[in-house]
Amino acid sequence: MKNALGIFIITALFAVSCSYEKSSITGWNYNDPKNGDFQKLPYVEQETGPNLVLIEGGTFTMGRVTDDVMGNWDNVPRRVTVSSFYMDETEISNLHWLEYLYWVKRVYGMDYPAVYDAALPDTLVWRRKLAYNEPYVDYYLRHPAYRDYPVVGVSWKQASEFCLWRTDRVNEQILIREGLYNHNPNQIADDNFNTDAYLNGQYEGSKRKDGIPWEGPNSPGYRRVKMEDGILLPDYRLPTEAEWEFAAYGLIGNTLGENIVEERQWPWNGHSVRNPQPEYMGEMLANFMRGRGDNMGVAGSLNDNADITAPIYAYWPNDYGLYNMAGNVSEWVMDVYRPLSHEDVNEFRPFRGNVFKKMKRDEDGIIAQKDSLGRMQKVKVEPEDAVDRRNYRRADNINYEDGDYQSQLNEDDAWQNFKNQKGQGHTDDETYGMYEFGAETGSLISDRSRVYKGGSWRDRAYWMHPGTRRFLDEEYSTAYIGFRCAMDRMGSPEGLGGAY
Repeated sequence: MKNALGIFIITALFAVSCSYEKSSITGWNYNDPKNGDFQKLPYVEQETGPNLVLIEGGTFTMGRVTDDVMGNWDNVPRRVTVSSFYMDETEISNLHWLEYLYWVKRVYGMDYPAVYDAALPDTLVWRRKLAYNEPYVDYYLRHPAYRDYPVVGVSWKQASEFCLWRTDRVNEQILIREGLYNHNPNQIADDNFNTDAYLNGQYEGSKRKDGIPWEGPNSPGYRRVKMEDGILLPDYRLPTEAEWEFAAYGLIGNTLGENIVEERQWPWNGHSVRNPQPEYMGEMLANFMRGRGDNMGVAGSLNDNADITAPIYAYWPNDYGLYNMAGNVSEWVMDVYRPLSHEDVNEFRPFRGNVFKKMKRDEDGIIAQKDSLGRMQKVKVEPEDAVDRRNYRRADNINYEDGDYQSQLNEDDAWQNFKNQKGQGHTDDETYGMYEFGAETGSLISDRSRVYKGGSWRDRAYWMHPGTRRFLDEEYSTAYIGFRCAMDRMGSPEGLGGAY
């Protein structure tokens, strides 16, 4: 009997142990409270966030595909590789921005009204001295007739703030969907969900459950969701210039094996801006200005059916399923503008504009408390943090190999000029010498100059070539620049079922 009982107990323990996945390097069980409950949660692949589509990456020739009409020589062709990423299938619309404004006013309006004011688009960008555009000033943003039209009058900084807000709202909704939090429309001031604050234990909110069950050391029986769980999404952000250009071409539709059977000048095949399909023969494929004084064509036969912008789902999508990657509005991207960026940036994931940051900590090394808006505080990486690094030595790399101290023809004069400018609002990390920004020198290129891509409703067809590039100060806005968001892709470049 004793032996039979022992066999039963051993068999039962064996059955239980078989229910745990074992570590391939230690043999210890995952998700086993007896071992400290190191958890490995089920994971299939990254969830696709709202309005996003997967852009399968690859190599392509970035830059000029036609004559350099403007003579800028700032987009010399260069072969690069872009990793897979996600991108909004449409531009951000007026309705999307009104949703954002409503949230900002509800949460910050009473205590920090300046936050709401800073989020308002500049509707005065529609005004022209010799044109009657006041209806757009008054109604374009808020009238329901324009709710599905792309938002304009938004600066690069405002677009970047929208991306941060969107990240938090999407991740908050995920935690609500998973049953961990309640809907809470009464968030106010710093008591609002922020992804970084949550991950760093500085947001409690209106919990529905205490968290994920966990029997780790000194545990109350639950824990917060961690990034390692694969539940929360990475940050929404603006696409890089290379990502935007790659996505605009949609060359995945022209790939046969490893051959691109037809290079593209536009987001569609051919040399024309009109649809060649018999059922749509002659219809415009994008919203742009066909010629002098011709914004939309002749009454009774409007060529693109849009005098200014058009709805975000107008026209045909490209082979990635992206709408209006040519025409409608130009779009902000993340890069800082430099004329020779195409020659300087890396071949893999090219980008200019890195300013490396870290979480702010106190003198004891503890992460600082969130700020009055409920956000975690971040600061630039200090020189001592990078003293032993070989891949970077400073936080601000915007000017790397272009406009920094080592690139000056006359270094002594450049350095003296820079020192003279300090005290006029300049900092040690700003460009000096090559790109002096201001009325006296006249250069428009600075560390605040951001690239925008693609043509708009008021541009000629030339600017709809994805390889063209223009720039504007990050705090300025226009009636023809909008944006769409992107998100990093984690894991397989091909998505579910792809090769690993």
